[in-house]
Amino acid sequence: MGLGGHSRVVSDVALRNGYSILGYIDDKPQPNQRNYIGTFRDFMNWKIYHDHKIFIAIGNNHIRKQLSNKLQHLSLSYATLIDPTAIIGSDVKIDEGTLIMPGTVINANTRIGKHTIINTSATVDHDCIIADYAHLSPGVHLAGGVRINSHVHLGIGSSVIPSITIDSLSVIGAGAVVTNDIPRQVTAVGVPARVIKKHRN
Repeated sequence: MGLGGHSRVVSDVALRNGYSILGYIDDKPQPNQRNYIGTFRDFMNWKIYHDHKIFIAIGNNHIRKQLSNKLQHLSLSYATLIDPTAIIGSDVKIDEGTLIMPGTVINANTRIGKHTIINTSATVDHDCIIADYAHLSPGVHLAGGVRINSHVHLGIGSSVIPSITIDSLSVIGAGAVVTNDIPRQVTAVGVPARVIKKHRN
């Protein structure tokens, strides 16, 4: 599901995992888009999904959650996509619908929730917890024992020192260095990262 640039990268990872692509679902298809098979409403009226794995290929954390909520009554089977170039340590657990992009390194005893994105060349050290619907952008680096709660988005090239918690729905700006815990539902930027905005509910 999804036809943006992110979905093209997801397709590449899926193909490298031996999947074939049945088609793409999107409510705003591009003209002449290859393998476009219908809208979200079309999908809800089909039965074909019972025989195939699906993947929500949308970078926005909130939209991924909204779609998975709408689909939860269908008992779907979600693919978990791990690029063959990724290095995954021992005892790492990765939940359904999650994407691990090329060049990533995830070290021992890390837990990654469902429908999460670990983007290109990100590194996650030992004993981290990354909750559902989070997104680590390209080149993000987490030291050991970091906890990333649900719907957190870490911008490209940001870093987090050991044993820090970033609470749900918060955004870390590109290149930021997080040296203290970050509260829920804020934006933090800079070196060291400081809260500059609280988000409305």
